[in-house]
Amino acid sequence: MDVDRGIRIAVDTGVVTLGSEKSIQSLKLGKGKLVVVAKNSPEDIKEDVAHYAKLSEIPVYTYDGTSVDLGSVCGKPFTVATLVIKDPGDSTILEAMG
Repeated sequence: MDVDRGIRIAVDTGVVTLGSEKSIQSLKLGKGKLVVVAKNSPEDIKEDVAHYAKLSEIPVYTYDGTSVDLGSVCGKPFTVATLVIKDPGDSTILEAMG
């Protein structure tokens, strides 16, 4: 399955938290099924995401593109460094990552 398409379908049909701060808050609460981090995200954000995701046993996927690419995949006119998929909706991205 195409990762870009999976992310887009999850954004359109499921419940997704966009943005590093909100994503990290979700991870601290153990909410989410998959975290996607753009490969050019700042190191401190990657470290925080990795730490809280590990504590909550939520898998982390490093997106092979920039935060600009990830933003456009999500259909947003801004950069997205991190997102948490809470409910994939019609997307099969969780199976693809699992």
